[in-house]
Amino acid sequence: MKLKTIFMITLIVAFLPISVFATVASSSTIYEGIDVSNWQGYINYEQVRNSGIDVVYIKSSQGANIIDAYFRINYSNAKSNGLKVGFYHFLTARNEEEAIEQADFFASVISNTTPDCKLAMDFEVFGNLSIEEINIISETFLERLKERTGKEVVIYSNASDARDIFSVSLSEKYPLWIAEYGTEVPSKTNWEFWEGFQYTSRGEIEGVRGFVDRDRFTNDIFLNDSVQIPESGNSENFNQDREYIVKKGNTLSGIATIYNTTVRELVILNKIQNPNLIFPGEEVLVPINGNPQNEVEYQTNHIIYTVEEGDTLSQLALRFKTTVEDIAKLNNIQNINLIYVGEKLKNENNE
Repeated sequence: MKLKTIFMITLIVAFLPISVFATVASSSTIYEGIDVSNWQGYINYEQVRNSGIDVVYIKSSQGANIIDAYFRINYSNAKSNGLKVGFYHFLTARNEEEAIEQADFFASVISNTTPDCKLAMDFEVFGNLSIEEINIISETFLERLKERTGKEVVIYSNASDARDIFSVSLSEKYPLWIAEYGTEVPSKTNWEFWEGFQYTSRGEIEGVRGFVDRDRFTNDIFLNDSVQIPESGNSENFNQDREYIVKKGNTLSGIATIYNTTVRELVILNKIQNPNLIFPGEEVLVPINGNPQNEVEYQTNHIIYTVEEGDTLSQLALRFKTTVEDIAKLNNIQNINLIYVGEKLKNENNE
């Protein structure tokens, strides 16, 4: 009787669908992809296409005022080489108001483009937010983004957060682009299916210098229309300009070059009487639609990160794709087990 029971249990398990144990592809039609940001620098998209890549997700923006330095050139060159293009925004909101502000910003950055793929929310650094707050912020951002762009959206998340943080309610409203490395089939989450699967951060592709995230996408990731995203700069609450802090040696012509604008526009925007006279520490407004060669918050090749409660150097090293030793060296940290809430740490810009 015992052997018969074991056999029956084994038989039942054998016939259970794989989705009981894993998050599975939403379709059998799979497209190879990569996701990129300023960290990859200039990309030869002809070589990328010839390497068998079909889809590229491009980082467009972060927070409420950072435009990725290579966003526009990545979009233009990927499109001109026949690749399917999607955009993602790195969300840093801490309340619903900030979620709306960042959705408006994302929509403004990608206005007048024609993406082929659903717009992605990358929300992975939560600080002290509760699970309930994370889900409210996520839904607020996604609904606002859909309203402003008229496009469908997708949530990018690691497997752990897709299981333990993002709610079943979100999984019923929005599709998933899951990240999990070292496996051919992502683990079980609150989603039954994935439309995107990032399976490594150490991919190597002709046309891309160094490592790049590799992805697989189903045909469900594609938008049903090829309509250009409308101009979104008319939001009453959206600030069309950003502040740049003048540094020693800066000139207006140099700042204009960085942001692909003109000295005349900077003079008018800031009501500058003498364009040859600016001072270190002075705040200068620059057009938000400028395409900075280096993002303001990314001075040289570093990100300034403010330590939050619960952070460790090992977690930050993983987050920024670097090592504890490199962070310690960069910040002159003597005791790697001791960092303080509110402390500002430099990290290598490996986004």
